[in-house]
Amino acid sequence: MKKLFFFVALIAVGKIGYGQQAKAPAPMTPAPTAPAPSTEVAVLEWDSQNHDFGKIKQGTPVTHEFKFTNKGKVPLIITNVTASCGCTTPAWSRDPVPPGQQGFVKATFNAGAVGAFDKAVTVTANIQNGNTQLKIKGEVSPAVQ
Repeated sequence: MKKLFFFVALIAVGKIGYGQQAKAPAPMTPAPTAPAPSTEVAVLEWDSQNHDFGKIKQGTPVTHEFKFTNKGKVPLIITNVTASCGCTTPAWSRDPVPPGQQGFVKATFNAGAVGAFDKAVTVTANIQNGNTQLKIKGEVSPAVQ
């Protein structure tokens, strides 16, 4: 008798638990929409994205200035410039570059190790795809002693 009572109680609890109907959701009011972010980006036009230093003497730092023009309709803002190694130090136009104006990115290579080098400098800005790369290369020859 106890088993029958337990079985009936189990079925009743199951029917009550799984037989509940969900309340209809309250009508949703549309959330206020934020203004769409500007899709306009600056457009970088480089004089050149590659530079070959040729042969340089060991221990002699060399610098090249990459120049660009902002061909877009909004000011160009460079947020960061990174080098592919610690032997290259970047510098760049820190202020926004208005449309039609020019800016620069300098790459200084510290020629400490003998041999060929090929380094990348990545420019992060408000441009299509978010970044672009500049390349420097050359060959470091031993210093005369």
